[in-house]
Amino acid sequence: METNGTLSAKKTSGKIRYHVLIADDDETSRRVMSHFVSKMGYIPHTAVDGMDCIRILEESDEDMHVLLLDISMPVKDGFEVMSYLKANHFDFPVIMVTASNEIPLAVKCIKMGAFEYLTKPVSMDRLEIVLRNALAESNLQNEVIKLQKELKSKEVFHHIIGKSEALRDAMEQAMMVMETDLNVLILGESGTGKELFAQSIHNGSRRKKGPFVSVNCAAISNDLADSLLFGHVKGSFTGANNDHTGFFEQADKGTIFLDEIGDMNADIQAKVLRALQERKIRKVGEKTERSVDFRVISATNRDFSQAIMNNLFREDLYFRLEEFPLCIPPLRDRSDDILLLAKHFLSEFASANNLDSLEFSEDAKASLLDYTWPGNIRELKNAVQRAAVTRKSNIIEMLPAPRIHGNSPSIPARHNQESAESAKTPSDLFSLDDHEREAIVKAYGLSRGNLTKTAKMLGIGRATLYRKLDKFSLQHLKNG
Repeated sequence: METNGTLSAKKTSGKIRYHVLIADDDETSRRVMSHFVSKMGYIPHTAVDGMDCIRILEESDEDMHVLLLDISMPVKDGFEVMSYLKANHFDFPVIMVTASNEIPLAVKCIKMGAFEYLTKPVSMDRLEIVLRNALAESNLQNEVIKLQKELKSKEVFHHIIGKSEALRDAMEQAMMVMETDLNVLILGESGTGKELFAQSIHNGSRRKKGPFVSVNCAAISNDLADSLLFGHVKGSFTGANNDHTGFFEQADKGTIFLDEIGDMNADIQAKVLRALQERKIRKVGEKTERSVDFRVISATNRDFSQAIMNNLFREDLYFRLEEFPLCIPPLRDRSDDILLLAKHFLSEFASANNLDSLEFSEDAKASLLDYTWPGNIRELKNAVQRAAVTRKSNIIEMLPAPRIHGNSPSIPARHNQESAESAKTPSDLFSLDDHEREAIVKAYGLSRGNLTKTAKMLGIGRATLYRKLDKFSLQHLKNG
């Protein structure tokens, strides 16, 4: 690989420096275009053929913003490089460079997605204009995509209140998976809003026009499981006076949300596993199976590792459900959201009960922030409603003590948790390397073994990803 300019510098005097990859087997062409690209204020990189071009795109820690691609090159030509770009979802503009008698080939590449083509010898004035236009259009498209994502995020998460970094991270993860058909396992403590996230994922998916069927797994008894989940036909058992459509069939063309999946009976787990594997159900009293098109989102506050170890939950079902895990942060990790949520619940209560506007005193706000909220959002809402009921004026001065946990929100509790955390030794905590390794494995699975997409999903270069695969003994993924 030949390089010119500084790889790390992206801004000069506040101006963004764009990276331009020049793929051409002719050394003179590479040197001339590299020289002029540099004079135009861009950072040039050069590849000697199509294979070298692909290698640079895979291994470079820098994101390329434009590709100047010669059509006729050894090893891999421009068409093969274009096919690679399309298959691996590269979205930067490509400018084809061709000899004058190869214009029909260039037109073919335009149909394959190239931005423009230039004929040799390349006019540097023309090159400057085309590069400027390509970058301008690319930036505009990126801005449109960004705005579309922001609008969609506001639309699908409009019931979820908060601005904390922990919550934004969870929303970004949900946005990544919602347009796929992967099964999602939502993990989080009780009262964190797991069902709201499940509903949001459904509302942002291709299945949003289909039904969203919510099932409380803890409430399903073994005797009624077959009937409730898969349905029954009239006369199939005593009391079956009519046909009944089960939850899985109700979710056809939509989403079934299995809440409290960790509490599901072992016998029911086997039946649910079969439904997930076969995508078919059989009603009680029917001889034939019927195909059902559904997506599964499940949620639990249980520790699956312990449940599986103790044979309380099937490992094969867990892996079916956990195609994409999504962790919802507890309220104690969302301190920036506590006052926002409390004010929302207070306003909601006042509106529902035709009351004048209510407010928290500064002492009440401090108490809200100083409590760890082990019951999370549900506990916060209950505390705000009790405070509104027992208030003596339109200003809420204090909050009633929670009945279950025994600690009043007005009593500082956060420092106790921090002291307990600080008392732990590093070996008691889940290490940063563990988190990083898990993130790589999950991204690899989500990208279905595509290392370029995996690196992009993680926000790192492909070369960095390769080093981390070696670091965490994941070399086998390179051959996936």
